[in-house]
Order: sequence, then structure tokens, then C-alpha cells
Amino acid sequence: MSAKPPSHLKSLWKGKEKAAESELLDFEDLNPTITYRTLFAQNLGVRDPLRVIALCDSDAFYAACEMVRLDIPDKPLVVLQWQMLIAVNYPARKFGITRMMNVQEAKKLCPELEIIHVATYKEGEKEPGYWDNPDTRTHKVSLDLYRRESVKMLQMYKDGLPENAEIEKASIDEAFMDLTRPVRQIILDRYPYLAQVPEDALLGLDTPLPPPPPVSWEFGVLVPIDPSVEEEPEVPSTWHDVALSIGAECMEKVRQQISAKLGYTTSAGIARNKFLAKLCASYRKPMNQSILRNAAIPNYLKPMAFQKIRFLGGKLGKSLAGEYDVSTVADLLAISLDEMQNKFGEESIWIYEVLRGIDYTEGTAMFWLIDFRRPIQFVVKEKQTVNKSMLASKNLPQPITKVSEGYQWLRVLAAELALRLNEARETTPNLWPKTIVLSARNVKGMYGSLSPNSDSLISCSIAQDSRRSKQAPWPFVKEVTVDIVAAAADRLWKELADPHAPMKIIGISLGFTGVEGVESGLKSIDTFFKNPLKPTSKRALEEDLTESESDATTQRTIRNISKDLARASFVCSRCGQRSSLPPSATRTEEERQTALAMIQMEHEDFHLALDLSKAPDNVPPATKTGTDPKPKKKRRKESPHGIAKFFSKV
Repeated sequence: MSAKPPSHLKSLWKGKEKAAESELLDFEDLNPTITYRTLFAQNLGVRDPLRVIALCDSDAFYAACEMVRLDIPDKPLVVLQWQMLIAVNYPARKFGITRMMNVQEAKKLCPELEIIHVATYKEGEKEPGYWDNPDTRTHKVSLDLYRRESVKMLQMYKDGLPENAEIEKASIDEAFMDLTRPVRQIILDRYPYLAQVPEDALLGLDTPLPPPPPVSWEFGVLVPIDPSVEEEPEVPSTWHDVALSIGAECMEKVRQQISAKLGYTTSAGIARNKFLAKLCASYRKPMNQSILRNAAIPNYLKPMAFQKIRFLGGKLGKSLAGEYDVSTVADLLAISLDEMQNKFGEESIWIYEVLRGIDYTEGTAMFWLIDFRRPIQFVVKEKQTVNKSMLASKNLPQPITKVSEGYQWLRVLAAELALRLNEARETTPNLWPKTIVLSARNVKGMYGSLSPNSDSLISCSIAQDSRRSKQAPWPFVKEVTVDIVAAAADRLWKELADPHAPMKIIGISLGFTGVEGVESGLKSIDTFFKNPLKPTSKRALEEDLTESESDATTQRTIRNISKDLARASFVCSRCGQRSSLPPSATRTEEERQTALAMIQMEHEDFHLALDLSKAPDNVPPATKTGTDPKPKKKRRKESPHGIAKFFSKV
């Protein structure tokens, strides 16, 4: 027996015997009553009837980036990665050229086609470049240009939209915007008579708002309410229509700014939730924005192949199609909620809702779908701009079979990693990684050794297709260069690669983990070091301190210390502990400053050691404590049930 739906879906409940009733019941939530309480509400969420969500999608983004970089007019252009096309601009699409097409075939369709290979790294170069004949055996693809331009666009969304808009980066060329809060404020500013409940309102805050004024749709293309008729039927405007039109006005403004300042064209979809905004963003691409009113949702969704909806493709989509012999949303609308839950579990209420343009679940009903731990976000939520990790990797066309063959690729990966960290530090100067990690994938195979006096096989071993990794704390240095990153990678490579063992490495990666802002108390540590990568004695540190006194940072540190020289002590800004020098009648002023700086540096090293200890290491607990670790009990994995079994764990 399946559970009854939650209270907000009771009106949507249909048993099998009611499946043939009016289709209007499927979309009866499309014209909710909007009251003064709705307008004045502060806790806005997925149930808000005035909700406005937009998705902005760049048009042929990779191709557009190359067109702007080369200042090429609007002509057929494709972006090539080795022998396959990864981006095709709209003029080239008119010739029938598509992504993943072979470059020779594309040339036949359009002889005047402009072909740009993506930038690549190669050994000896600090930055990626555009080479005439890049070779996968010596070069590595770089997408740095597209990442940089994506960051610029995201910043323009933040600068161009109202201050209280929520912006979530969806991919390198897409972003969701929740415009509900700023749109509501604009409504109150434009229609001040809504700011107070009328004195004669019988229901007080629960009084419905008066009819809205005529709505102007000059800032977008309307998805038709009924595409089957030539003349659009007249439907009374709602306050949600007013909200959508204001949201479209905001989006048009920021899209024009991006086009003028960055040279990129974009398309947008504006609707009442994320998945509908995503669907309608491609309605009139390129260089347009489409508005999906509530009244247009039924006829927009019904003829659509339901497997086009996110998460309704793959195994789940095939199972739905096979179980009910259906292909469109309209076909599935006849399936009642109880029947769907009996077949696919209670979580399939999410399917029932999405087919009707609803996403009231706010992630809870999809809790088990993707990785059985993390819910899917249906709300727009700004993501952190700083990535906790950075990774440069390469699938090798020719496997590494000798230790000496790995250093070439380490240098290439180090160049990419150094460039990405330095670019990130331009916007976040105190950004720093805790750990550098080197990983390599050894291919599966059989290896044996022969007897010295015969051809007989005396030993045989099978190497698993596994990934090994080594890591080390990343030191503080004034400037991150390719040489410094490569030197650290070389040391890890010597630990990871065994010259006496069979080797056939087909993939290698180098990355930073634990990337975050450094505490203010650690910022000046590197001023006491000439080369933090090598161990230094106390005497050498004293010499370094004396030689670096001309440095402005050291001078500021010494001036701060001098304020407390009367008591010959200092107070740690991080833990509040006071450290003092032992009394001495013979110590000179210079010796006092040096000794106090040494104490301060040792105390800061204590905090540095604590911070670095948070980074994961490869030392097992038995090595640290001298005792055998207790065997951990393996938790029995529960088999997914319901619609969860149709999704692969990631």
C-alpha cells in the first residue's frame, strides 16, 4: 500500500478510476490566489507563487570565446580538439556541421570554415599557446581561456542584476538566477498602492491583490499558450505575469551589458522554477530570451519527449517508457500517483510533479537518486567562488613504461597548475593550497620473469588496473612558478614510480587540495625564509632575518614587536598566548629584536604545523601510534530501491 501524498499535493491526487478526468486537474496550481500576505512574505521558497527563475546560457560559448579573441566577424567557425569538433558557432550550423563531427567531413560541408584548435600546453612553456600542429603525444589541452571568460561573465551577472538576486553557476557557460526578491521590491516600487492593505479589506492580509495592470512583453519571446492555433488566445494577466515581465526586463539589461563589454551573445529562459527555465532557454536560441507563463506550461510540456527532462532520461526514462509504452509527457499524465508509487516507490512523487511543471520537493524527494547521500538542489543557491581543489590531468596516448618518461608530463602539468593558482590568487591574494597530490593510473596486465639459463617462466604477477597517489604538504613561497611546482612533483614521482616494478601508466594527474584563504597570522611567515622548500637551521634563520630587514613586510613585523619591547614579549593574534624573553642585562637592542622575532616565528610555526596536520596523509594509524589499528567494521551496503535503482552512484 503506497503512502498518501503530502498535504500540498492532495489536490493533485488522482486514483486509477479518475485518470480519464479533465486534463485541467493536472495543472490546477497554475493560477494560485496571490494575496497581500504573499506579497509581504519574507521567507521566499519554491512554493512562492510569485517566484521568478532565469537561466542564462551562452551561445556556442567556446566558439564565441575564440571569435572574440581573434576578432573574427560572424563567419562559420568551429573549435577543434585533436580530430573532433567540440564547439560549432551558429553560422557553421547552417551548413549542417555538428559537434563531434570529424574535421575533414566538416571541411567538405563548408570549405571556408574557420578551424581553431584549442590552446595546448607543451613542455618548456609556462603558458598554453596556439600551435600549428599540436600533437597529443607532446601537448595537453588547455581550457583556461574559457574558464577565465566564464568568471568574467559570472561577475557581470552579479554586477548587472539587482543586489539581492541569487546567482548560481550551473556550468562553464550557464547560470541560474533567482530574481524573486528583487522583482517583488520592483513591484512595490512601481505600484505603491500595494504597499498597504486597504482599510476595507475584509480578510486583512489574506485579501487577494487587485487585478494587475496590462503586462508588456517587450523584453522576451513568449512561449505560446496554444501552439496549435494561429491567433494567441486572450488570457487575463496575473501578478505572476507581471513578475515574469519584470524578471525579463532585468535579464535583458544584463545580457545587453555582456554583449557590449565582452562580445558574447546569450540566450535566457524565464519561468517559475529551475527546470522550466532550463527547458525554455533553448526555445528561441540564439540571442533571445523566452518567457514561459504559467498559462503556457501545459501545452509546452505535453508534446515534449519526457526523456528530455533532466533525470528522466537514462535507465529511469527507459523503464518508464517500457512499463507504460509512452514517449511524451502527455502520455505519462494519465498515470495516477498511486500507480506510479506502487511501481517505482514513494520517491516517484517527484516524477509526478515534474510532469506537471512542479518542483515543490526542494530536493528532499530526490535524496537518494544520485549518490545516495546528497540531495539535488531545486533552489537557486550561490556556490563558493573558490574551488577547494585544482587538478591538471592527462590521458596518455603512449603509456609511460620508464620512470624517466614521466618528467616531461610532470612539467606540462606543473605549468597548468601554476597558472591556475596564480590566476586564482589575483582575485583572492591569500589563497593557498595545503597539499600537492600526484596520481598515476597503471594499466592492467600480466608480467613475468624468465630463468637466466632457460626460457622457462619462473615468476608471474598481475598488475591491477589501479590508481596510486602520493602527496606532500605544500610550502609557503613568495611566487608560485613552474619550476617550484615541477620540483615538488618530481619528488612525489620518485616516491610513486618504482623503477624495478612493471610500469604501464596510461593516466597521470597533478593537483592541489585544501585550497582556501590563509589565516592572517600566517601571511608573513615566508618573510623569514629565503627558500622555504629546503630545511633551514636556526642560525640560518637569524641570518635571513637580518638580511631581510630592508623588506617592507619584515619592517612592519619588527615595528609591531617593538611596541612591546618594554616588556620584551608579544601576544599571538591567533590564540592570545603571550610569549616573553628571559631577562638579560647585557642584551643589546638589536639582539632583543632578533630574539623576539625568533620566538614569534617559532610560535607561528607551531600554528603552521597544526594547520598542515589537517591535510590528509598516507601514514597509517599504526605508524603514528605504534599500535595495531583496530579493524573497522564494514558497513553492509543497502541495495537501492524504488527509482533509486535506476541511477548510477557517482
